[in-house]
Amino acid sequence: MSSLRFTAVLETLNRKPLKVKETERRSELFGRNVFNEFAMRQHLTKEAYLAIKNANVHGIKIPRNMADLIANGMKEWAITRGATHYTHWFQPLTGATAEKHDAFFETTSSGNALEKFGGGQLVQQEPDASSFPNGGIRNTFEARGYTAWDPSSPAFIIGTTLCIPTVFVSYTGEALDYKTPLLKALSAVDEAATAVAKYFDKNVSKVQATLGWEQEYFLVDSALAATRPDIVLAGRTLLGHSSAKGQQLEDHYFGSIPARVLSYMRDMEKECMLLGIPVKTRHNEVAPNQFELAPIFEETNLAVDHNSLLMDVMNKVAEKHHFRILFHEKPFMGVNGSGKHNNWSLATDTGVNLLSPGTTPMANLQFLTFFINTIKAVDP
Repeated sequence: MSSLRFTAVLETLNRKPLKVKETERRSELFGRNVFNEFAMRQHLTKEAYLAIKNANVHGIKIPRNMADLIANGMKEWAITRGATHYTHWFQPLTGATAEKHDAFFETTSSGNALEKFGGGQLVQQEPDASSFPNGGIRNTFEARGYTAWDPSSPAFIIGTTLCIPTVFVSYTGEALDYKTPLLKALSAVDEAATAVAKYFDKNVSKVQATLGWEQEYFLVDSALAATRPDIVLAGRTLLGHSSAKGQQLEDHYFGSIPARVLSYMRDMEKECMLLGIPVKTRHNEVAPNQFELAPIFEETNLAVDHNSLLMDVMNKVAEKHHFRILFHEKPFMGVNGSGKHNNWSLATDTGVNLLSPGTTPMANLQFLTFFINTIKAVDP
């Protein structure tokens, strides 16, 4: 257990907070840096917009000429938001996100320069896969990987870079990321659940998995964290004495949020709003210096992307507030750990939550059908 004194850390949480200006409503900030439906309607032709909608709803392949139009509209939108580069943003098997930035910049034969971003650059890139976990695919001619655009998760801007969510697969077709298996699973659930849901409502044509995650985390003053090599290197304590008090300090739970932490939360939540991450709840968790945030539930693929993005944002904002943030599920022995609870459900395109009990026997029959099959699927 850490020899870090929680009383000293708690005192650092109450230092004078950084000033935060909140002059705009969250509804006005939400999604400002996201190439969402509002941005697409402004910057895409009707045909290009419908191509993305058809790909998301019906799984129809986007033609190359439409990809060129989409790429051009996306580039123009990104440049108006201050972007100078683009990257295919993916989730390799490292537990983190990855990105390689390229500029909207090319030279011409006459020696001039122009901003360029075409459909080919949008749809696919070819980063080297040999340095990522890849299941032993090490032959030179098979080492490369491919990122492919995922149009179901909207592009977004961080700083001056347009980030395009993508899958990451090997030269031979194996998944090298977490998104590819997830998309395959969501497609299988949609197909199977829609077939069953039609027995109860013939108007159902699609079933989406929804997810509301909860992110717990610890905040430690960066100067104190820097004195611990184990926290610096492992994100948790490996040596030290047991805590004088463990769960006896659980009166921290739902208590008044320290001023310095609240300042951090406000800054972090503002960044989340700009990126379209619908964070809603914040509070003290059980252990000293432990906190939690939770968003409004979303479609599962988007929710997973948002959680991966959120952790990156939380780290960057924590540095500005002189905090070290710990996501480790058990950073302090003998003290409450950090979970990432997932509230998962299924919803039809007619607006019915399939895992919510109904008010009539018929509706309850539908609920019980999906409830029992879900239990059978996860615990065969």
